[in-house]
Amino acid sequence: MESKESQYYKPVKTKVEEILKETQRAYHLEITAGRTFSNKLKRKISDYRHIVFYFLKDVAPDITGFIEEDVLTKFIVVEIKNEPIKLDHIYQVRKYAELFEARYALLVSTKEIPEEIKRLSKVVHSLLLLPAYETLTLVKFNEETREFDEWFPKNPFKG
Repeated sequence: MESKESQYYKPVKTKVEEILKETQRAYHLEITAGRTFSNKLKRKISDYRHIVFYFLKDVAPDITGFIEEDVLTKFIVVEIKNEPIKLDHIYQVRKYAELFEARYALLVSTKEIPEEIKRLSKVVHSLLLLPAYETLTLVKFNEETREFDEWFPKNPFKG
């Protein structure tokens, strides 16, 4: 049985790929929810970090990938929700981002980003912070237009 979010995996992946195509030369994304990671993705994990796969064998980000910039590999994790964003969802994405040392972490919802979450992030400054001073990004995906309607705090792929 498909999860309620699974119907959005492909359209969200496609939309992120469209954005990356505009701004990046080399990238790779794959749907990883309920699946094993491809060898292409596994090869990008440093040998000393392969232990992360032990912790991801039961649960994984919905979409995982990387961007290659010169000699750097920057990971992307995407989690999709078909409900309003909750605090637990943020910590779920933070967990994935920390395990991958992700440069980009997106929490995509088909519902409007709750004002309470936005306000909380201004009071609890660390809420959307990731390692290396990166930011977890909340995104609203419009089911009808197949577009991202809102980015909070901002679109990380645009200067």
